[in-house]
Amino acid sequence: MKLYKLNTHTRGCNKSYDADLVMNLKDHPNANVGDVVEIYAPDEENGTHLLLQITEFNGSCGRDVISIESGIANAFKMRPYSNVVMRIVNPADVALDSIEITFKDQYMGRSEMWRLKTYLTDTCVYVNKKIDYNDMQIRCQVYEMWSQGERVASGVITEDTKIVFRSSTSMVYLFLQMSSEMWDFDIHGDLYFEKAVNGFLTELFQKWRKLSCNHEVTIVLFSRTFYAAKSLDEFPEHMRDCLQQDYKGRFYEDFYRVAIQNERCDDWCTVLGQLRKLFTSYQATVLRYHERENMKIPPATNSSATQGNFLEVLNISLNTFEKHYLDRTFDRTGQLSVVITPGVGVFSVDRELTNITKQRIIDNGVGSDLVCVGEQPLHAVPLLKFHNKDTTLTSADDYSLPHWINLSFYSTNKKIAYSSFIPRIKLPLFGSQVTLHDVVVGEGEGEENERHFLSCNQSEYKHNSLFDYDAYDEQIFQPLPAQSTCSLQRIVRAKKTSVPSLETYAYRNNDWENLTPTQIPSMRRKMSDPDIHHGTSAMLAALQPDTTNLSESLASEKNSRRTIVSIAPIVRPGRALINPFDPSQVTIKLTSNRRRWTHIFPKGPTGVLIQQHHYQAVPAKTGQQRPLQQIQNNSQSGSNNNNEQEDYGCENGEQYDRVSSHSLLSKSASSQSFVMGDEKIDFFKRRQNSLMNALPANVPNLTATQAKSYLWGATGEQEWTPAITTGVDWKSLTIPACLPITTDYFPDKRSLNNDYVISDYTLLPDDVNHDYAQSRAVYRKPLSTEEVCKEIVSQRLAQGFQLIVVDEKPPSVGNCSSGSAVLPVKPPCEINKEYLLSIGRIFHKISLIGSVITVTGYRPRHPYPPINVDYRYRFHAPQHETYEISGVNFTTEKLENFNWNHMDLYICTRGDVDYPLMESLKYWRYRMYLLPRENIVNKIASCQRCDIFPDVTADNTREQVEDFVRLIEAVSKLKRQYARKARDSPIAHITKRRHSTSIISRPQPNQGLMNSPFRERVGSNRLPEKRPSINVRPKLENGRIPRIFPATDAVAAAGIAARDDQDDGFPVDIKFSPNATLAEIFEAMKHPVNGVGYFSQTQSLPSCTFVSYDALMWLKTRLNNGRHPLELLEAMRKERMICHASGDWKKPVVPGFVFYYVVQQDKNAKDYAPPLGDYSAFVNEWLEIEFQGCSFLWHDEPVTTPVPNFLRDSPAPQSWTETCSNKRVYRQSHLEIDVNQKSDRMEWGHVKHHTVLQPRFAFEIVVEWVTSSGPIVADLIGGWMRKANQFNFLVSVPADPMAEPFTKKSDPLRGPIFIPLCTTFLPNGAALFDEFPEDSRSDRMLFLQDAILAKFGFLPCVLEKKYSIGKDLPKEYQYVHCTGNMFALIRCATNNYQVESPILQEANVTRCVYGHTNNTNVPKKVGFLWAWNHMIPNKKWKAQTINNSADGELFQLKMLKDFREFCSNSDQRLSTFWSQSQELRRRAQKFENNNNNTDEVKVRA
Repeated sequence: MKLYKLNTHTRGCNKSYDADLVMNLKDHPNANVGDVVEIYAPDEENGTHLLLQITEFNGSCGRDVISIESGIANAFKMRPYSNVVMRIVNPADVALDSIEITFKDQYMGRSEMWRLKTYLTDTCVYVNKKIDYNDMQIRCQVYEMWSQGERVASGVITEDTKIVFRSSTSMVYLFLQMSSEMWDFDIHGDLYFEKAVNGFLTELFQKWRKLSCNHEVTIVLFSRTFYAAKSLDEFPEHMRDCLQQDYKGRFYEDFYRVAIQNERCDDWCTVLGQLRKLFTSYQATVLRYHERENMKIPPATNSSATQGNFLEVLNISLNTFEKHYLDRTFDRTGQLSVVITPGVGVFSVDRELTNITKQRIIDNGVGSDLVCVGEQPLHAVPLLKFHNKDTTLTSADDYSLPHWINLSFYSTNKKIAYSSFIPRIKLPLFGSQVTLHDVVVGEGEGEENERHFLSCNQSEYKHNSLFDYDAYDEQIFQPLPAQSTCSLQRIVRAKKTSVPSLETYAYRNNDWENLTPTQIPSMRRKMSDPDIHHGTSAMLAALQPDTTNLSESLASEKNSRRTIVSIAPIVRPGRALINPFDPSQVTIKLTSNRRRWTHIFPKGPTGVLIQQHHYQAVPAKTGQQRPLQQIQNNSQSGSNNNNEQEDYGCENGEQYDRVSSHSLLSKSASSQSFVMGDEKIDFFKRRQNSLMNALPANVPNLTATQAKSYLWGATGEQEWTPAITTGVDWKSLTIPACLPITTDYFPDKRSLNNDYVISDYTLLPDDVNHDYAQSRAVYRKPLSTEEVCKEIVSQRLAQGFQLIVVDEKPPSVGNCSSGSAVLPVKPPCEINKEYLLSIGRIFHKISLIGSVITVTGYRPRHPYPPINVDYRYRFHAPQHETYEISGVNFTTEKLENFNWNHMDLYICTRGDVDYPLMESLKYWRYRMYLLPRENIVNKIASCQRCDIFPDVTADNTREQVEDFVRLIEAVSKLKRQYARKARDSPIAHITKRRHSTSIISRPQPNQGLMNSPFRERVGSNRLPEKRPSINVRPKLENGRIPRIFPATDAVAAAGIAARDDQDDGFPVDIKFSPNATLAEIFEAMKHPVNGVGYFSQTQSLPSCTFVSYDALMWLKTRLNNGRHPLELLEAMRKERMICHASGDWKKPVVPGFVFYYVVQQDKNAKDYAPPLGDYSAFVNEWLEIEFQGCSFLWHDEPVTTPVPNFLRDSPAPQSWTETCSNKRVYRQSHLEIDVNQKSDRMEWGHVKHHTVLQPRFAFEIVVEWVTSSGPIVADLIGGWMRKANQFNFLVSVPADPMAEPFTKKSDPLRGPIFIPLCTTFLPNGAALFDEFPEDSRSDRMLFLQDAILAKFGFLPCVLEKKYSIGKDLPKEYQYVHCTGNMFALIRCATNNYQVESPILQEANVTRCVYGHTNNTNVPKKVGFLWAWNHMIPNKKWKAQTINNSADGELFQLKMLKDFREFCSNSDQRLSTFWSQSQELRRRAQKFENNNNNTDEVKVRA
């Protein structure tokens, strides 16, 4: 055994030592780059073994010496200068089964995960290795690895390794169920609320901090309130809007209190105090919410955890999660909803809602965790008990064990001195009717109420007392009848029964109905859990139709218990019911839903997938000889071994060893068991190949491809036994896993033929691209067939599909290599690949043969019927004052309707206009507003008022427009032929001095034009503009100038300082004489140095292109008479001197960032480029933006006295939509995304933008993409944000800023705050705008609100009309604050509209937010809707504190408070504003009259 001396090196210090492992090739003549070597200390054969990959050889390394990076050596406890053994190993022997990779503060889409997996295949990794995937700009770290049933410290990732991605910056929803048990005490005497908050949440937040997680968190308290009433008439009018009825006819209302909304914190423990405060008043607030004076309302009670709104809560979070592509942020990945309940994991639920919830959670790939702080019961949980409307004696309860909820039980590690007993059952309360009545109703109230109300509560416990459960169970849970027999026979219960699923349902013709001698009730049971049930399953027969309820039937049957059970045979519709006390008795056929998440679980020693927080508690005294080994010491996410008493303490007096399920090992392996509490972690030890051979006999040998799976548990492979103890899955709660990109279920051939509809289509990317290359105006490199194929797979992964990894060849699929879904290459000439993908019951096969891609789709022949649940609730968001009504729809999405053909053609044609992105394709988008930069917070701090805007805003329109032009140049990736010179200062009276375009002391070529000493000498009030380096071309380009002015070549290119007054016959700073001809002006414009700046040669732009804004500003400085620059340009166009850059002569000159080119140029010059000649193709390539409201920049306009719009005789329109030249609000252009050429993928997208820029308006830019990687898009937008940083800034905004209730896309737990506007402040109660005609008053009210918002610094946002013109809908205008932190909306408050639209329920919107009912006679309140911008990270939010305020008040809350005060006219602020506005109007009228009088005098004279 050859020994080597071990050295260590630090990466980066020496170029020749830049790898993990450096060695000398002479020592290893047989070694190759890419080989894997094993390194370990010779004296510790079973000690730490390190695997590293050879990436390079180094001759400078001495003989018999190897050098390891020092960080790795320390982690693996390898001492420098010690001797080690090193040998080359076969990668297959050290292959990893699964690996977990964590990443933080970045967005990694599923297609990026797939590319990263491909990149990592055949590489060697070790614990905590940092991985940098530069092509995709992805940074991540290795967290944990499993191989052959145990954790290891290093290994090789192969094609078959399952990669689990875990994100430490996810979107996390924490829901606290405030059911009645929260006010009960646990066995240690703590309130369950204290156990949840002081125990579980405190511990969770500590773990987040320890792992430096940066989740974006929303915390919601929720509960259900029942009302003891028989009919709606017992409720006062104001309560009826939100009431719902359950299956028993009880009235209830659901309440949601949002405590924290979309926040990130370094230390979450500060939030706990806030939750405790809310807890003290929660129950009283919710139960007494509707109480009014002199009004009787039915008594209210808080529901128990079982009866609570558990599924509704999950769906509410799903409504937000499934819109993840709308408000994409680039610093988080992953979604998790956690419900914390004081119950024990049993919920009474509606079957339809269960089906919706299950399908949505599985399809959307959202992690859903349920944490119970109650004690773990003796049966399998989580358990959903379906509502049973049939109350007859023989109707059996039907249960479901959802595998799509990850269950944890939190228990504190307190010890009780006098007892070690832990109760696992909560006994039902049995008090006398009177005492219960006192609790519920209050003394002497409503006997009727009492009887009705208590009948619901107590019937649940009645049959506990006299019921032969064993006999009953045996009959209910007996297996299915054999098909040959008619009567139902008993079979010994020990057998496992299999439940047929939809795919193999034999009794399709309802044959069993003919078998039953008894009558089947008319009510049929709805379709249940699709994995177990069949659409045709009817309700169990109720065999005594006249017996209406349990207690009556008990009274009538006084004979013996047995007769109750044996009234008649129980008819069973084709499936066994689930027995929660023995769920393993029923196994189910595997489906893709069941296997959707299984690849995130590691394989235990027995080859079974395990969840590490379920432990088998086996008494050590049971005579079992085999020692027990703890595989994963605990599921702590922080360190690998914390001796947590709650997980491992001996609580029962008896000595228990806790082990992961099925982790019984042979003696040979047990010597390596973990040392508890010791940091020497066992997985550093050497792997044992004998492990897999020593399977204990009592463990069922289940494999991943088995046909059956257990009902209980997320993996379906762990058997539930009463001895299982469930701990907390801390790993899932701290670094939640993303949906795995691989799965392993594919239906068999018979099932494919019988149950699926097959459709296919072929794509020929080469032919498509050939056709498009002919017709396309702009050439772009097309995607190769292989790239198209890869992109098609990427798109399916991005929409939630998973790659199917098949072990054996599926019969339906062609030749498939084992272990991977990719075919081996057959003929050497043709590429041959095949991918299988699935989501739900939809399977896609994508095969690439030569240059043909075939897409085969399998969709279910009998799809589930679409279900839609309408849900109403009350919610109270932060800074709101009330619980407002809202409504939302829960519906399953029909995934089979996704238009994949359109998407695939979009990819083939590289995003051509023929295949635009549609809403149904769920493309990603990032929406931004460009706002003027102003330092607001300090100004507010100095004057303590927020309505300071018209007074403090310096008019820097010019700078903002210049900044904007720079930004759009960057977005368009345009470069100037030479640096744009710093423009002259806005102060026009010093134009006699030469500046702007002066070349008095022309700088040296390498100095650039910015540093000219002349710039400082002029004494301009502006700093020299520093052009972004990308636009600066210090050398004038020789080849481009001579084609227009050959004589300038020598002078201009060499940069020689010319005579002061002129340069090549053109006066340098000329003022055109009043009678200068158009041709003279045009010639001066064309001058290569002093003329208008042209853009560098760019594909699809003609040569000599400029933008109209530059031309206008150039003309303004040279025209000293009243000639209008815009009219001159238009005259040049008419004279055919210039033309729109698309070559379209019909397009007039529009001021703004609009392209025009010089028509008269030498057509034979070598770099002459003609225009495209296709306007629509040109617009698809280039952003063109018209400038409005800033014509004063290029033409002096007379100053008028400003009259507020709401007092003008004819108010100006609110937005530019009526006056813009092309009548469109938005336009879309193609966008190349990978500007820095980093990605190995062809990336492109689209940019949608406003067609008009107007100062004091928000300018909207939206980036849209499907074929791009998150980090690359983030890089692009980051670049823009830096570009627009001097006088403007870009802020991200949500797709639906106001999130009004009842709207389709809004977040159900977000809503606007209504701020009423006082309209009765005039003396003597006079109405506003009395002096104006009545039909203009409602508009004037809007303009008054507009003026108030402007005072507070809000800018209007122009939006597209939501509805068709035909509807008489109220006008509404939306605003954004100039800091980007908040939005406001105003709506016309007239009574002349009434909406009868049940879908959008606009009437409800106004009712719940504006606080009035549907009754149109009620006067509508005038006011503002106010909403926060949750897209701004709240660390930035919180940074804006007002320093002078008493308690460091947040700027945003100060704004809201001050705005409320202004609108309520406190300190007469509103009336003062009104009188100031009237005064301005009077002055303007006076000024006008004076002008008219002087004109008359002149006329008379």
